[in-house]
Amino acid sequence: MTIPRRSLRAAGTLAAAAVVGLTGAVLTAGPAAAHTPTWDVTCTEVSLHLTAYNDKVTNKVTVTVDGKELLPAETFGKGLEKTIDLPEHDKALTVHLSVKAGDGDQYSKEDTKQAPVCEGKTPTPTPTPTPSETKPSEPSETPTTASPTPTDTPSETASSSAPAAATPSPSSPDLAETGSSSATPIIGGAAVAVLLAGGGIMWSVRKRRTAQH
Repeated sequence: MTIPRRSLRAAGTLAAAAVVGLTGAVLTAGPAAAHTPTWDVTCTEVSLHLTAYNDKVTNKVTVTVDGKELLPAETFGKGLEKTIDLPEHDKALTVHLSVKAGDGDQYSKEDTKQAPVCEGKTPTPTPTPTPSETKPSEPSETPTTASPTPTDTPSETASSSAPAAATPSPSSPDLAETGSSSATPIIGGAAVAVLLAGGGIMWSVRKRRTAQH
């Protein structure tokens, strides 16, 4: 029994097509299965482990915390290993991961996790403002008491405060001179002369009266 050549050619064509189809499927499934966007979130940090990406295209990753960027859009190739510190917080944070694969949206990833509060850390209470106490203003300089400086000579004020001796008025009559005056010897001599003269006159008068009788 002979098989026609046309049948053999047709069978060969089908087999080749099947091989090509399987090879394409494997090649297509390979990159898709290779993209591995793994990440972890703790109370203090976010760890990114992006591996087996296509380095022939541009891939991007972004991390946000409560809607604010923690990691701005960063490009990477075949993979990215990165650890990012979280800000201090007293309540759980919402962390969102966004990975944009350059070889198709089917390889991109959007995921959200919660960052808990670290154990043993209590929220810091907000201090209540207290009215400030008004303190009396302190003197800027301490007053000093100047000690008097002793003087060897009496002050002019004390000497000027003594009562001044009264001086006779020019219109008043001359006062009698005291014995300490320089005219005292002359006055005494004149008095003696007057007394002697008076005594002589009295003696002469008595002698005349005696002669008349």
